[in-house]
Amino acid sequence: MKFKKMIIAFIILLLIVLILFIPSRTALVFYQENTKEIAAFLPMNKGDQFDIIFTHSIHLTDVEEKYIITADLNIEQYEMIFESFGIGMPSNAEEGQTFEAKDGKYHIGNMNIRFESMNIRNGKTVSEHRLRWQYAGDDEEQMVWFNDYFEPGARYTVKIDKLPLWKYLKGVKIDE
Repeated sequence: MKFKKMIIAFIILLLIVLILFIPSRTALVFYQENTKEIAAFLPMNKGDQFDIIFTHSIHLTDVEEKYIITADLNIEQYEMIFESFGIGMPSNAEEGQTFEAKDGKYHIGNMNIRFESMNIRNGKTVSEHRLRWQYAGDDEEQMVWFNDYFEPGARYTVKIDKLPLWKYLKGVKIDE
């Protein structure tokens, strides 16, 4: 009888360890630059979309970069919207992309640029970065300011990652 209780206790303990430590929750994760330290994360799954919106430090106009989470959990940039040409901005679409001027803004579409990860910096001179997202099948967009989660000027590696439950519960969840 005592042996059965020990086996059951071992199985329960093993299940708890597996639940806590096996990566299972998909999220857009912001890692401190060149580390595995999570600064913040946003729960996301394949098909979910997010935008990084920033105010260009020279033109002082907004630039929107639009992304979608692919089936293989990469990040795909599919569109860029901006108001001014100049330093750091494209002057036209590349082969296979579309270029359109609409409502006073320039749209480059059909970009199909895939990333396993992206290195980004929260603005320092003009610190007005925003993260906007929409979950697949949901009509509601949500948005937060980077400065609510990140230091101005700080650099991050952003990627889609699977987090174990303990990191998910311990970390800074962006949509809270």
